[in-house]
Amino acid sequence: MLEDLELLDGAELARRLPMAAAVDALEAVFAGGEASAPPRVHAAVPGGTLLVMPASSPALVGVKLVTVTPGNPNRGHPLIHGLYIAFDVATGAPSALVDGAALTALRTAAVSGLATRHLARPDSTHLVVLGAGTQARSHVAAMRAVRPIDRVTVVSRTRASADRLVDELRGEGISARVGDPTDVGVADLVCACTTSDTPVVAGTDLSPGAHVNAVGAYTPTTRELDTATMQRGRIVVEDRDAALAEDGDLAIPVAAGDLSRDAVVADLAELVTGTPVRRSDDDVTVFTSVGLSIEDLAVVAAALAAG
Repeated sequence: MLEDLELLDGAELARRLPMAAAVDALEAVFAGGEASAPPRVHAAVPGGTLLVMPASSPALVGVKLVTVTPGNPNRGHPLIHGLYIAFDVATGAPSALVDGAALTALRTAAVSGLATRHLARPDSTHLVVLGAGTQARSHVAAMRAVRPIDRVTVVSRTRASADRLVDELRGEGISARVGDPTDVGVADLVCACTTSDTPVVAGTDLSPGAHVNAVGAYTPTTRELDTATMQRGRIVVEDRDAALAEDGDLAIPVAAGDLSRDAVVADLAELVTGTPVRRSDDDVTVFTSVGLSIEDLAVVAAALAAG
C-alpha cells in the first residue's frame, strides 16, 4: 500500500501549484466549493501542540497532522512539522502523502493572498512583513502574486533573521530592507507572520488605506494585532465561529468588551461572493486567520489534479 502513495515534498508541491494557482484554488472553494470539515483538534503535547485537521469533498478526503513547537526556532528547527494524508474517496485507501509544513506555508499565505486580492487597494506597492521565517517568505510571494509590490520591509526581533530574508529577497531582484515596527505607518500592506503572544501591530501607527493580514495567532489567548487595530479596521475572518473560538486577535478584545462580535464585516465566503468591505481608499482593512481544514484540502486537491 505505501509504495503506491503519491509523494509531494515541498519542491514538488511548489512545482505543481504556484502561489497564484493556490490563491485561485482557495477562491473556488470559498466561492461555493463542496467541502466540509469538523472543528480541528488541539491537543497539548510535551513541547507544544498537536493539531488534527480533517476535511472532505466529493473529490478528496484528507487529514493534516501538525505539531507546533514554540521552542524549535531557538534550537534551529522549524516551528511547524506535519504531514497531510489524502485518501481515495471511493475506497478509503491512502493515496498521497504531502509535506505538511510546506503545505501550511503555501496554504496560509495563499489565504492571505485571497483576502488581499479582494481588500487591498489595487495600487498597493509597499509591503511590511513582521517576522522573518517561513511564513514571512511565503507571504512575500503571496502579496506579489496579487499586488504590484515593488518594496518589502522586513521587521523581526532577530536582526540576523531579518538580514537573511532581506538578502534572499534582494537575490531574487526584490527591493528589500530591514525596518522596525513603526514602518507599518508607511505600508500599503502589512503581514504579521510571527509567533508573538502579544501585539506586534499598533493600530495608531497604520496609514489610511492600509490592508493588514495576521496569521500568527491560533489560540484565543494569543494575538498579533492590538485592540486599536481591530477597532479601526474593517474586519474579515475565514469563519466567524472559528475566529471567535481560536483567534485571540478577535477573541481577546471581544471578551474584554472593547469590540463587538458584530465588528466582523464579512467572512471569506461572503467576501469572495460580493459582500462589500472596503468603502473608500482610506479604510483600513484587516484579515485575521486561524486556518481551516478545507483550505488544506483545496490546495492538495489542486496540486494532485495538476499532476
